Amino acid sequence: MAIQAWFMQESDDDQRLPHQKNPPEFVSMEQLADLGVLYWYLDPNKYENDPELDNIRQTRGYSYTDLLDLRPEKVENYEQKLKNFYTEHIHADEEIRYCVEGCGYFDVRNNDDRWIRILIKPGDLIVLPAGIYHRFTLDTNNYIKLMRLFVGEPVWTPFNRPQDDHPARKDYVKGMIEKIGVEAH
Repeated sequence: MAIQAWFMQESDDDQRLPHQKNPPEFVSMEQLADLGVLYWYLDPNKYENDPELDNIRQTRGYSYTDLLDLRPEKVENYEQKLKNFYTEHIHADEEIRYCVEGCGYFDVRNNDDRWIRILIKPGDLIVLPAGIYHRFTLDTNNYIKLMRLFVGEPVWTPFNRPQDDHPARKDYVKGMIEKIGVEAH
């Protein structure tokens, strides 16, 4: 299985819609990898006892996990939480999410400051690098169950854009400059 990603059509329509251009402008896994986004496909039916997930956790140092069950009837102030998740931000650490049920979208900025929408569905494990501008929303089914993975104790602190002076953002941009040899955004 491969992850699905595309350049977004700018629109004020419901954020939970796919927002694909017409015709769609798909983004490859290689293009995502160039931005530092990592991806694995795992069997979502084995998430509680999966040797492949255990190997990824051990190799990358993900020592803490929990489950996030996002749906209106389970989350207090659901609409406000979604609004917060959809506000463009960075983190000081990687954001690691493994979808075990439902669907949603991670949007990331590329080096030209264009939005790329990444569909997350059961079995998709995605790692967003520290310092990448991104946001998250559900699809129109309003349900996703995610495993959150962390190195050490869980910290999920968003730093809303602009954050060009944040150390994680500076490190991310420096890495992009070294990788592509030109000025990144």
